[in-house]
Amino acid sequence: MRPAVRPRPAFRPGPQPAPRPRAPHSRSLIDAEALRVLHRAARALLDDLPALTDRLVSALREREPAYRAALDDDHPGVWQEAHRSLRHSVSSLLDPRGTRDSAHRCSWRIGVGRAEQGLPLDALLHAFRLGGSLVWQELVDVTSRSAPEDVRLLVHVAGDVWDFVDEHCTLVADAYRQTERRLAWRRENRLRLLAAALLDGTGRIADLPETAQALGLPEQGRYVVVAVAGERSAEAVRALLPPRVRAHWHTGPETDHGIVLVEDGVVPAPDQPPPGLRVGIGLPSGGLAGVGEARRLADTALRLCGDAGGTVRLDEHLPEALVVSCPELAGLLVERAFDPLARLEPAEADVLLDTLAAWLACDGSAQRASRGLYCHRNTVLNRLRRYEQLTGRSLSRPADLVEIALALTARRLGRQRPAS
Repeated sequence: MRPAVRPRPAFRPGPQPAPRPRAPHSRSLIDAEALRVLHRAARALLDDLPALTDRLVSALREREPAYRAALDDDHPGVWQEAHRSLRHSVSSLLDPRGTRDSAHRCSWRIGVGRAEQGLPLDALLHAFRLGGSLVWQELVDVTSRSAPEDVRLLVHVAGDVWDFVDEHCTLVADAYRQTERRLAWRRENRLRLLAAALLDGTGRIADLPETAQALGLPEQGRYVVVAVAGERSAEAVRALLPPRVRAHWHTGPETDHGIVLVEDGVVPAPDQPPPGLRVGIGLPSGGLAGVGEARRLADTALRLCGDAGGTVRLDEHLPEALVVSCPELAGLLVERAFDPLARLEPAEADVLLDTLAAWLACDGSAQRASRGLYCHRNTVLNRLRRYEQLTGRSLSRPADLVEIALALTARRLGRQRPAS
């Protein structure tokens, strides 16, 4: 008799079925629906773009102070700029690839233009973010009115919208900073050219108002030029003058020049310069038109500085200035005054000339000169008489004394020594 119930067959493990993969198009379906909702809302924004632009301009006036002045000065221009930017922004939602280049060019031009106009970069970036916020809010509002159930789908494209805003904020900031650097270089170069022409004396009278404005100095003030050479730094040069002195410094390959405004009739005197720094201060000139001559006088004063450095004010060294201003005449003067000493040994000629220089430096006092020369007073007098005998000149004759003093100055400055 067969059993009423068949025994259950033993379970034999076999090949397991592969796990069912998720439908690969499930995410794509959501994205496609989100893009459909986005495109529908974007087309509605394009149809109502002038009104959207009005709302952005109103938001800029209310929330960004820097744009208020721009709107007061050129409301149509700001409106058109906002309109173009919004049009490219919304069009990029419909055709990102096709509108990418034109959208970039639009944002770049805005960055360049606002940098040229001096609008702060923070205000410009704020305007772009306001525009992005407005576009996003309008996308949500349009979808809420037409198909409220689709609003949730916009979440899937929110990242793309804000990535676009961030991308164009970076782009406009780069354009702004590049333009700012270019404008700064152009201003610095123009300022340098104007200052150089002023110091060279080649500037045009018609350029003086622009030069005065660029330098921040009055056109009709009184100026003195300070020439600086030697081992120097910008900090050391500016530290030469007292605080609150108005000046413009022009750097050169070997010499720097400061155009210094003279106020209350007082010529600013630099402090003791560091070792190795040579400073020449010229004479005051009337107005920026006279700065070229003032520079020439400052260079003359600079030539009187010794190699060790120091400060020379031209008004305290006018005889020396006369000598260095015309080396050829200085050489002739040395010849006239000292050529008869060429018959002596060089060392003996130097002794006579050094004694003569010491006597003049001591205001004609043989006693004081002898102390500096470490000799007797009579020795000084004997040397002076010997000089008079050899040259035929008289130290008691004013005309001879003037020539001798100038010739000694030329000798001291190294323009020409007596023949040996």
